[in-house]
Amino acid sequence: QVQLVESGGGLVQPGGSLRLSCAASGSILFIGAMGWYRQAPGQQRELVAEITNSGMTNYADSAKGRFTISRDNARNSVYLQMNSLKPEDTAVYFCNADVKLRVGSMSYLYWGQGTQVTVSS
Repeated sequence: QVQLVESGGGLVQPGGSLRLSCAASGSILFIGAMGWYRQAPGQQRELVAEITNSGMTNYADSAKGRFTISRDNARNSVYLQMNSLKPEDTAVYFCNADVKLRVGSMSYLYWGQGTQVTVSS
């Protein structure tokens, strides 16, 4: 069983910053890509940023230049530093991880429960 737990969400004023954290726990052999997605009310879940095990990153256009994704493989954790936040960044933010549980097995995609980010004055 694998669990992903996010933290760091909250209420912030426009132009402010937040740092989201996500830690994976359980019987984990290897984690490949990890990512952050978000879902605003009435909208589909969308990619914010993702990072491979070796550190290669990919960002949504809306996140480029403002958000930075990073990870700590020793801690099975991924982070999202969000700067210059805008009201349109308001959403529930979810992390995911592509996890291999044992040698020779397939990897499976796990999701966290989400953390609310609200950008408002």
